Amino acid sequence: MIPISVVKLDEAAEQLAVEVIRSGIIAQGPMVARLEREFADVVGVEHAVAVNNGTTALVAAIEVLDLQPGDEVITSPFTFVATLNAILEAGATARFADISADDFCVDPAALEAAIGPRTKVLMPVHLYGQTADMNKIAPLAAKHGLGLVEDTAQSLGATIDGRGAGSFGLGTFSLYATKNLTTGEGGVITTNDAAIADRLRVLRNQGMRQRYQYEVAGHNYRLTDLQAALAIPQLAGYAENVKRRQDNAARLNAGLAGIPGLRTPSELPGRSHVWHQYTVLVGDEAPITRDELIAKLTEQGVGCGIYYPKTVYDYDCYRRHPRVIADPAPVAERVVKQCVSLPVHNHLSDADVDRIIEVVRAAVGA
Repeated sequence: MIPISVVKLDEAAEQLAVEVIRSGIIAQGPMVARLEREFADVVGVEHAVAVNNGTTALVAAIEVLDLQPGDEVITSPFTFVATLNAILEAGATARFADISADDFCVDPAALEAAIGPRTKVLMPVHLYGQTADMNKIAPLAAKHGLGLVEDTAQSLGATIDGRGAGSFGLGTFSLYATKNLTTGEGGVITTNDAAIADRLRVLRNQGMRQRYQYEVAGHNYRLTDLQAALAIPQLAGYAENVKRRQDNAARLNAGLAGIPGLRTPSELPGRSHVWHQYTVLVGDEAPITRDELIAKLTEQGVGCGIYYPKTVYDYDCYRRHPRVIADPAPVAERVVKQCVSLPVHNHLSDADVDRIIEVVRAAVGA
């Protein structure tokens, strides 16, 4: 089986983890501070605040913007459920703007059309490793005086016109096990605002600035030094690993070109894609359905996945939720029926990539 994702940590991560264990400081400490400095450099921001997972990064980013009951956050309907759950956990109301099938991210025109009197935050999702169109979304937030929280869980290192995802507003990153950079569980919030970074550090530490000096009702969102030790060596080789993903994606695009009904993903002009996922669309004109393609891939030992099978609000637990406003999103509702992701990770061999192409082409009779 060629897996859809692979987690491999090298000897450097092992050695640094052992160093932390032997130091006796395994909770949040100097290793977390080091990770924050190096992570901020990668994103291109002044401050990075590490937390215990990507969802809490989203929650904390919304909370520091001081939303009130009834205030709305507009986001994408085509995302992992953590995006929606974080909005609800922070006490806000979720609305949705449709996506563009070109980048799978929220459409700026749809985003603007969704802005209403209760809108307080725009939350674009940089999906699959490519940024949303921040050259239009960031000015839109400024024009309407709105907060900007970037769900950058899948897109560490992605850029638009040279500017990093997570550097336009409050960036929120996931370091979950299958992400391009992982600590097993973990997250990071990025910002250029020193005051917000300070508030985030207090918020993640039970609201304490110093021991028993409570300033806000906070949380335990701390990352551990042991987790940080796993990520730091990965940062050193991150650009090389992304380059391998980019090479794999280019070879997949070339090998899968011209198949009727199969739409391959693209890196849009001015953007750099870090290829967390390589996602194709199987259209109505294709000789087989998306589910038939998945069955044939699985049968031939090629891992694949549907990210995501439904729009995020299309589940019973959200349909009648009083703080989930599900406006129609026809593009997203079509894409969820057509999307399938193929392996693109940096541990693929050239032979693996050739095999993926061979199996897909055979499955559709191309």
